[in-house]
Amino acid sequence: MLLSCALILVSIFSLLTLKLNVGIDFTGGSIIEVGYQQAVELEPIRQALNSEGFGDAIVQHFGSASEVLIRLVPDVDKDKAELSTQIIGLLQKISDSPIDVRRVDFVGPQVGKELTEDGGLAVLYALIAILIYVAFRFEYRFSLGAVAALIHDVMITLGFFSVLQLDFDLSVLAAILAVIGYSLNDTIVVFDRVRENFRKIRKKTSLEVVNMSINQTISRTLMTSFTTLLVLLSLFFLGGEAIHAFALALIIGVLVGTYSSIYVATTSALVLGISRSDLLLPEKEGDDELARP
Repeated sequence: MLLSCALILVSIFSLLTLKLNVGIDFTGGSIIEVGYQQAVELEPIRQALNSEGFGDAIVQHFGSASEVLIRLVPDVDKDKAELSTQIIGLLQKISDSPIDVRRVDFVGPQVGKELTEDGGLAVLYALIAILIYVAFRFEYRFSLGAVAALIHDVMITLGFFSVLQLDFDLSVLAAILAVIGYSLNDTIVVFDRVRENFRKIRKKTSLEVVNMSINQTISRTLMTSFTTLLVLLSLFFLGGEAIHAFALALIIGVLVGTYSSIYVATTSALVLGISRSDLLLPEKEGDDELARP
């Protein structure tokens, strides 16, 4: 719990100071991806853009030293098609060899604002729905423990992207929602075994029952995470730059989600005072009479 609290505090501090390096999906603007026949230096491109009035453009390598990604803030006074044509013409003029235009995207500032709000609401609604579902299926202490674990996973994943200033776009947001579902699945498996053992075992403390339940499910949890990571690592290294951030977010989320389903969810329920009496099935009327000889 101390480790989790430390990671969450670092994540919150980074999110408040460095913030997320959001892409044009959220900020709005234009993005142009071009490929060169050989490795290219970024500084001449930045100087050329600055001389044409694009001093706020972000220029970076994308995938390799021969691929360049240019991001421009939204400009209401310029047509997006003309803007992209102007940038591509400028790049071609300062290049000794032909360039290959890989991608040109544009997102309006209003659309970016709506995506930011809708994305945040999507995560919030998912957590509320999970809180209600787990409360009905198990018990409210388990519900709070599950949501605590999910908030733990989301905060640490966001903190990872904030600390390293990795690109945060819609694909990463989709990955975070997937992480919520994945982590909840692991947590439900553990909770099912905890409930089952609470009803079968009478002479052990709550801590002993929870430890026994985790030990009984840990091989399944680790094997599921391992096989999932094999797929995600393949996507990360072989899937190309288009899904690079998506795969990375899922890798971090699966690692943190596996950890939280073992150490955070059930621990939170124990801290809240979960006990055997909270999970016993209610006795039906007439059971005592039927049990008599």
